[in-house]
Amino acid sequence: MALDSPRLKDVLADVASGTLQLPDFQREWKWDDDRIRAIIATVTLDYPLGVVMTLETGGASPFRARALTGAGLGQDGEPSLLLLDGQQRLTSLFQALYLDAPVETVDARGKAIKRWYYVDIAKAVRASADRDEAIVSVPENKVLRTDFSRTVVLDLSSVENECAASLFPLHFVFDTQRVNSWKRAFVKADEARNWDLWGEFEERVLDQIRTFQVPMIRLAASTSMDAVCAVFERVNTGGVPLNVFELLTATYAGDRVFTEKTGDYYQLPTVWQTIKQDLTTRFPVFGRLDQGVEDGLSSSDFLQAVALVRTWERKQARPGTAVSCKRRDLLELPLVDFDRLAPRLAEAFSWVGDFLQQQCIVRAADLPYRTQLVPLAAVRAILGDETDSLAAEEMITRWYWCGVLGEMYGGSTETRFTRDVEQLIAWIRRTGEMPDTVGDAYFFPDRLDTLTTRNSAAYKGIYALLIKQGAVDWHFTGAPLSPARLDEHAVGVRQIFPKAWIAKQYGQELPANSIVNKTPLSLRAAQDMAGPPASYLTSLVAASDMRPEWFDDVIATHLIDPDALHSNDYERFYHDRSRQLVELVQGAMGKRTALRGLADGDGDR
Repeated sequence: MALDSPRLKDVLADVASGTLQLPDFQREWKWDDDRIRAIIATVTLDYPLGVVMTLETGGASPFRARALTGAGLGQDGEPSLLLLDGQQRLTSLFQALYLDAPVETVDARGKAIKRWYYVDIAKAVRASADRDEAIVSVPENKVLRTDFSRTVVLDLSSVENECAASLFPLHFVFDTQRVNSWKRAFVKADEARNWDLWGEFEERVLDQIRTFQVPMIRLAASTSMDAVCAVFERVNTGGVPLNVFELLTATYAGDRVFTEKTGDYYQLPTVWQTIKQDLTTRFPVFGRLDQGVEDGLSSSDFLQAVALVRTWERKQARPGTAVSCKRRDLLELPLVDFDRLAPRLAEAFSWVGDFLQQQCIVRAADLPYRTQLVPLAAVRAILGDETDSLAAEEMITRWYWCGVLGEMYGGSTETRFTRDVEQLIAWIRRTGEMPDTVGDAYFFPDRLDTLTTRNSAAYKGIYALLIKQGAVDWHFTGAPLSPARLDEHAVGVRQIFPKAWIAKQYGQELPANSIVNKTPLSLRAAQDMAGPPASYLTSLVAASDMRPEWFDDVIATHLIDPDALHSNDYERFYHDRSRQLVELVQGAMGKRTALRGLADGDGDR
């Protein structure tokens, strides 16, 4: 790493020539008119601009590079430096002080505008003046209007008008010949006044710009990708954080072997878009593409699954290495390996979509843990058809529900990812003990009292298990709820006893908003559920055209004691349903739950 202080003029010349470019992971330039005026004022006062950071390429950029906005380079320009930090500042100065074109920016409301920038000579030479007020921007046609464009307040469409207004155009400040030509016109306009004024302006303003230095850190070409990413994130605290996918996009696009082989660059976003579109079309649980390609299952999830498979394969060849999916592993993921493994992981996530459907989890909002899908897909990609045996399906299902109901994926997940991949594979292949996610998972019955919102994975898990075990809707009573009918019938979590009624009858004695007092029902059924159960059951039975005792059987499919509803006995209902839900959880986890408060016995594995 080296620290340099080149002149601003030379830096902007490098931008124009393509010597200094952006790595493709950088976002687009976005500064507004006010910020551009402010940074111009900073330069004219020779105030510190802030350090910019660059990466030397050594003649071969590790990323696909692109010109700064406005530089307009062709595709063949090979940069010597990549700009990691300082894009907004240098692009603003390049467009305002170097380009012979209006700056394309936005106003305070975000509306696209084009502006030329000037400095008011008279204001700029006054020491007491606010330099920000001396920097003026005008529209593309150089005519400033007010009163709904009816009144012209400033016309700078000619050199004569510029000189008369004492407004110097900054876009050719580094062009000595044009500056001198404009100076002659300015002095000629009022020699008695402008000769001395120009001399003071040149000393106080123009010389400051011409000699302005840009503090620049140059990272060596040998700097690792992990270090580049870390450095970028630390120095770019004011912008949108850089993610690994964007860095890999630029890295893969700059892969010369691929380009020479195919005649094109690798377009990671297009590859991911295709994979995600296929998954979401068949399995809405992975997100909605109309909400953005990162909605639901993310590119980071997919890359982590790829990294898990790659490092698992590496460990088989070199036992001393580790299975891992940390950021470093993703950044070190070669294009050749990603290209090889991506189709396998796409198939694996498709298998995961089928698996979730079997668990009656088909909507993104009902998914307990998105993160748990990463090791599951990696295991499928590694084992392939081995996961299709009955024994393997039972093991995977038990592992999944232990993770959900034991809420094992609620914290840091990277370590659990790697442990689960290795342990689940060994368990399925009968070469190891059960995974820690299975062995360490517990569900305490009193947890039911605090499961009140979808923020909890266990809340969503119990909702799905109720559907899976055969709950029948209270309006569409012809068949049990199924994944295909959840959207068709607008099935959601519905309150059984009204909260207001419970508060009036029982006060705070029993929880009113817990999952115990909720169940999956259609919107149509919920519309008939006004008041306490004894009031609304009559209308539900009549609408079902069933005998009352048959409808009681329908109620029982939700693990509810019908008599407790008929008698409006919330206490009896709550305790009985809590017991049945605990048994449901026990069955899914394949173990005795720690029965605190409901029964005795130790949780066994």
